[in-house]
Amino acid sequence: MLQKDPCQKQACEIQKCLQANNFRDSKCQAVIQELRKCCARYPKGRSLVCSGYDKEEVEKLKPKSTSE
Repeated sequence: MLQKDPCQKQACEIQKCLQANNFRDSKCQAVIQELRKCCARYPKGRSLVCSGYDKEEVEKLKPKSTSE
């Protein structure tokens, strides 16, 4: 039996948001960030949805702390 992709829900939420907002990604940043967080939680190869994201890339996209 195939295991469900752990980040599938977030990927579907992005698609729904984009469709609802005429594909303006600026309107969907919150759900996009949720997918990035999900991808960062799993080792490479664990999520097919995240195959386009590299953990290092996800780190680059995280908001910088103001204390840095």
